[in-house]
Amino acid sequence: MSAADATAASDTDQPKSNLRVGMFALGIAVAMLGLGYASVPLYRMFCQVTGLGGTTQRVDEAQAASIEVAAGKTITVRFDANTDPGLPWEFRPERPKQKVTIGQRDMATFVARNDSDKPITGTATFNVTPTQAGVYFNKIQCFCFTEQTLKPGQEMRMPVLFYIDPEYLNDPDTKDVGAVTLSYTFYESADS
Repeated sequence: MSAADATAASDTDQPKSNLRVGMFALGIAVAMLGLGYASVPLYRMFCQVTGLGGTTQRVDEAQAASIEVAAGKTITVRFDANTDPGLPWEFRPERPKQKVTIGQRDMATFVARNDSDKPITGTATFNVTPTQAGVYFNKIQCFCFTEQTLKPGQEMRMPVLFYIDPEYLNDPDTKDVGAVTLSYTFYESADS
């Protein structure tokens, strides 16, 4: 094989090699884009399962009915209410704290009022501190599960039905913690 033949063969392999590298790079970019979109729901699911960052658990009535009450074991639940600075609502708990029996269903009520001259739809985010208690804080019903629309000047009472799982008492990270804080922050919905 002459030098000219070797150069010609090398020149025809170069475009194939470039195409392979380009396709590989495109595949990596598409995979990264897919992971970027999937990361938010995957992270939310991970936090829900593990209670990471104080994420509470969501249960239905049947699950709540099957929980045994830890007789005589109580905990103080504090309630915190905030609004985004751009949301013209007043938002507060009716009671700043209450003592609850572990394993027993309890209810807290929050009050929101729209101080603007137009209807506004808001959505609430929530967390529990200390964060390791989030996995044991179970909400049965909550205004935070759906968006809330308030007309101008309208005030609305919004209940939260919840219980603290008795397993809270068996966890070395939480068994000696006598108080938890349930915190909400209302934001204006993008649809509003």
